[in-house]
Amino acid sequence: MSPRPYNLGKRQDQIARGRDQVVGAARALLAEAASYTAFTVDAVARQADVSRATVYYQFGSKTGLLEALCDTLAADGRLSELATAFAEPDPFDALHGLISSFGRFWAADRLVMRRLRALAALDPEVAAVISARDQRRRDGLDVIVARLGDAGLLAADPGRAARALFTLTSFETFDSLAPPDQPLTSVTPEIFRLAQAALH
Repeated sequence: MSPRPYNLGKRQDQIARGRDQVVGAARALLAEAASYTAFTVDAVARQADVSRATVYYQFGSKTGLLEALCDTLAADGRLSELATAFAEPDPFDALHGLISSFGRFWAADRLVMRRLRALAALDPEVAAVISARDQRRRDGLDVIVARLGDAGLLAADPGRAARALFTLTSFETFDSLAPPDQPLTSVTPEIFRLAQAALH
């Protein structure tokens, strides 16, 4: 019997471990106060103790690396549970589920989230990745606002309501409302109350 399938499986495991190592290095670099603003492929490669070419081979670009890091944070924050929120028949329950999901997501790594958002103001590549992911949140909120309108539960202008919800569900809002010694999820009920007020 040919050993090729076994060898292929080992190779895939090695590639996956290598990707995890580089993503972990990127996350660690962002957590370092002295060096996170110098977030480059070279800096991540040094942190991971691999060559620059290895990072490009595994991720294709700095943008690909950032996407992989954001995917890891999303998995840690159980953002996949958003699907359950959108399946709720009551639009207010769906909104509460969305707010809860983003509370868990932002809380996955508060420091790294904060620094990624700060870097987005300085680095166009980081900005592009963060902006695209923020747009997905905005698109989801547009769906919920439309459902509220269809159900006759929306007193505010739909565009204004969507903008208010977008602001309320941002990392910056969770981060500013949650005390430093409390998880971001602790302010989920408060943000839901503010969201209800914005809709009415």
